[in-house]
Amino acid sequence: VQLQAFGGGLVQAGDSLRLSCAASGRTVSRYAMGWFRQAPGKEREFVAAISWSGGSTWYDDSVKGRFTISRDNARMTVYLQMNSLKPEDTAVYYCAATRPDAPIVVATTPGGMDYWGKGTQVTVSS
Repeated sequence: VQLQAFGGGLVQAGDSLRLSCAASGRTVSRYAMGWFRQAPGKEREFVAAISWSGGSTWYDDSVKGRFTISRDNARMTVYLQMNSLKPEDTAVYYCAATRPDAPIVVATTPGGMDYWGKGTQVTVSS
């Protein structure tokens, strides 16, 4: 499975961005997917996860109510809609996939992910 995240950029506080993660190489329709981020000097942290069906989602408290994760299995793409962005959201954002049929809880920690894409930089200015 190859994953490619894109859609990052430089925005101002309060703006919105939508990240996309395109999968290729194998269908990911039965893989839970997650978004993670890593700021300079910090460890990679969980942002949001979605079950393989799209029926369940989890969010870190820091983004709950502002970010929305969704997926389109037909397009093999996972999205992260980010609204009301804050300077503390500045980081490199990564999408990742679990092993097939893993429960969504597995997708809430970096160690639970089997496949990673290259990150996309999100910078929020104050």
